[in-house]
Amino acid sequence: MNSAVKIDKMVPVTILTGFLGAGKTTLLKRVLSENHGQRIAVIENEFGPESIDNELLVQESDEQIIELSNGCVCCTVRGDLQDTLNDLRIKREAGDIKFDRIVLETTGMANPGPVCQTFFMDDDIADYYRLDAVITIVDAKHGMDTLDKQEEAQKQVGFADRILVSKKDLVSEDEYQTLRARLVHINPRAPIKPVHFGEADINDVLDLSGFNLNAILDIDPDFLAEEHPDAAHDHDHTCDEHCHHDHGHGHDHGHHHHHHAHHNDEIGAFVYRSKKAFDPERLEEFLGGIVQIYGPDLLRYKGILFIKGINRRMLFQGVHMMMGAEPGKAWLSSEKPSTKMVFIGRKLPEDIFRQGLDNCLV
Repeated sequence: MNSAVKIDKMVPVTILTGFLGAGKTTLLKRVLSENHGQRIAVIENEFGPESIDNELLVQESDEQIIELSNGCVCCTVRGDLQDTLNDLRIKREAGDIKFDRIVLETTGMANPGPVCQTFFMDDDIADYYRLDAVITIVDAKHGMDTLDKQEEAQKQVGFADRILVSKKDLVSEDEYQTLRARLVHINPRAPIKPVHFGEADINDVLDLSGFNLNAILDIDPDFLAEEHPDAAHDHDHTCDEHCHHDHGHGHDHGHHHHHHAHHNDEIGAFVYRSKKAFDPERLEEFLGGIVQIYGPDLLRYKGILFIKGINRRMLFQGVHMMMGAEPGKAWLSSEKPSTKMVFIGRKLPEDIFRQGLDNCLV
């Protein structure tokens, strides 16, 4: 079967994450109660009192899977996510339930990494479901404070393919822009969009192809402005000093909301660019080594690679220890082939990555 047909037949999955109280459940209620003409299966693994079932599903039921009037299906993960996904697959194939896609809500404290990995580890799941995107909701009012105190919240931002900011009406424009700049610094490749509680356009949530290698590698221009070659050295140097000297004393920075460079965020990002081609063998060896050493701290990495001897771009991405590459479009005669890669992770040694990648160039 050709891959395009196969992908069309796969069930797209959206992972919805965000810290406690950010508005995931409000957004989900909207998805579940709206007449959008789509059959959506919602998987919840939120064990708190804020579960959807209480308000939306009037009937008390021991059934794990409940069908709703608009054709959606709701189920709660009481056991393992892998089992739930396989269970849904078996019931769908048997014609017991119908759904076109899945929205999976993670618990507010969760690191989305292991949830994403579920879609690559089990062959039955990997062949049946296609991970569409990770959407992270950030609460404008409490987002700064949450990012200061909770590394899991930083991971949720780092993993995002799209960031939706809720409760923007509760903060000033300056406060919003400060938060936005910090989000860009943690994850420069996720578009950021403010949403009113529960009024998000369904198109902001579904069919984003964020995990699709062919999706355009968007890097926020704000991030690149900071990474300007003239400023890069000083900026990195200051950052390193902060990281070494101030680590663990974030609570002393009463003034640090003015500029995100002062935040000691564990999660950060950097972009690597080059107009020279990579030697494929050296690059493969280097990336393999990097993933072995830093895999647990690498949240997302993605790029368009210019490889010697290949007349098309190579598309590359990974989550933690899992990395893949596939050929993309041919370089046009009018294009100058070049490499653009983004690495998002926890305290990554940028200099080691840059030097190692430079050493792989022809």
